[in-house]
Amino acid sequence: MDKREIFDALDDFSQNLLLTLAEVEAIKKNLKSVIEENTVLRLENDKLRERLGEVEKTSPSKGGGQGRENLERIYLDGFHICTDFYGQRRDNDEEECAFCNELLFRE
Repeated sequence: MDKREIFDALDDFSQNLLLTLAEVEAIKKNLKSVIEENTVLRLENDKLRERLGEVEKTSPSKGGGQGRENLERIYLDGFHICTDFYGQRRDNDEEECAFCNELLFRE
């Protein structure tokens, strides 16, 4: 193997290392995003559990209209109460959810 071939092989190896490093950095960035999202979801989950505990403590065991009032408070706190998106945060004061409103205002 002459000097030129060794130099070319080393140059190829260097390029492969740079590509691998770029891939590792992209994976790290993606992982950071997933961890941040997971943290936000855990905090929301804790808040929902805390809110549910408050609602269960204040509501009578077989209350008539209390259930609707509790659902309305949860909805006004920014969370979905419909079966499709239950417990998910309504992002940035998004438009009213038709499914949630149907539950709240059904006769």
